[in-house]
Amino acid sequence: MPDREPPGWPWLRERLARLRQAARPAAVPVPAAVRTAVVTDSAAALPADWVRDFTADGRLTVVPMPVMIGDEIYGEGEDDIAETIAVALAAGTPVRTSRPSPGQFEQAFQAAAARGFESVLSLHISGDLSGTADSARLAAGRVGIPVEVLDSRTVGMAQGMGVQSAVVAAADGRGLAQVKQFAEERLARTRVYFYVPSLEQLRRGGRIGAAASLWGTMFSIKPILAVDGGKVVPLEKVRSAPRAIARLEEIAAADALSRPDGEARIAVHHFGNQAEAEQLAARLAALLPECPPAQISALPAVLAAHAGLGVLAVIVGESSTPPAPAAPAAGPAGGPAGTHGPATPRRPTERHAGAAGSAESAGDMST
Repeated sequence: MPDREPPGWPWLRERLARLRQAARPAAVPVPAAVRTAVVTDSAAALPADWVRDFTADGRLTVVPMPVMIGDEIYGEGEDDIAETIAVALAAGTPVRTSRPSPGQFEQAFQAAAARGFESVLSLHISGDLSGTADSARLAAGRVGIPVEVLDSRTVGMAQGMGVQSAVVAAADGRGLAQVKQFAEERLARTRVYFYVPSLEQLRRGGRIGAAASLWGTMFSIKPILAVDGGKVVPLEKVRSAPRAIARLEEIAAADALSRPDGEARIAVHHFGNQAEAEQLAARLAALLPECPPAQISALPAVLAAHAGLGVLAVIVGESSTPPAPAAPAAGPAGGPAGTHGPATPRRPTERHAGAAGSAESAGDMST
């Protein structure tokens, strides 16, 4: 089933399509108002359709995180590996993720410079879960334009919401400092909650001991976890899967209802249980009538390897619409050197956010 498109994005895509059609050399197809490119990694779990819309002209680049299944290496987002990961987890085959190499980031940054962007915001999975941001930092000094590396301190669509916010702010003609600030502000307002159906994968990864896993299995304990301060932490322990899912729903709904009126945004992740995720999203929609429909996408491999099959995650955040700029800003050269594009167009609105290096174990997800 295709990923759902959040309300508000059709309008933004239409406006960006008009910008793409503006006269400019084919070698530099960047809208004149956009000065800052955004680079992220596949742990952001952005919906595929959304990514395709914003990577076409280079304003967004998603660097794949390598996934190692046994002795084989795959690129998350490049290879169709969901079924392979599921089979491996069921069979007890080791599944690990790795940070992308600095060279992959250098290539992304150089491509942005070649397209005429003046700067890059490189926004990545929590440094406590992966060394990806470190690879980006190593590459940042090798290019001729400013590159700011931002550790999101989160993962999944919580990270993705920060990326979406950065793309929206950049499309509004903001400079690097403002794009980063807006992404940081939205990241600070996101929360990740997830339910793990089995403690076995947590035990294999070293998150819990064998005794705790045994007792948990005997008493049908289903943990609810969260990402807090960049780390995966236990939130609650619930007896039975139905109760755990119901409790996850309650926690997420309560968080969303605590947000300012009309500001809450929801995303739901799954791994091997898309129908269950759709049902959860439908129940949340009934509880949150003022919230746009949840974005639904597969859990990134860095968490799937940690949590196992059947996991459900809910990300709660807020709207990504930036405040109006103090003054219109002209963009970078959309044509030959020394020429500039038109003043920044009307600010877009968005109602809904939605080569391998050192291995990172499925247990601690760190290098």
